[in-house]
Amino acid sequence: MKINHTNRIGAVNSYQKQNEHRADGTAGKKRRDEVQISAEAKELLSYSRMNEAERAGRVEQLKQSVSTGNYQVDAGKIADKLLPYLK
Repeated sequence: MKINHTNRIGAVNSYQKQNEHRADGTAGKKRRDEVQISAEAKELLSYSRMNEAERAGRVEQLKQSVSTGNYQVDAGKIADKLLPYLK
């Protein structure tokens, strides 16, 4: 089995082709990454921030229930959710 090709003298660098392909003058300039957030994502973000206080209160209530031992788990609901996953 041949792992290293010994006959590859003067092999073409595949990245060099990419640089040569950029004929519009951007080859020498550094390109910057750009992120665009959709309007729907912005709306979801604002919705989550509006309900942040409500959610924090619910989380605190659950923490307190778990720490005191009053939190009850409905095994039937868990089984209903797991059953389609296991089938």
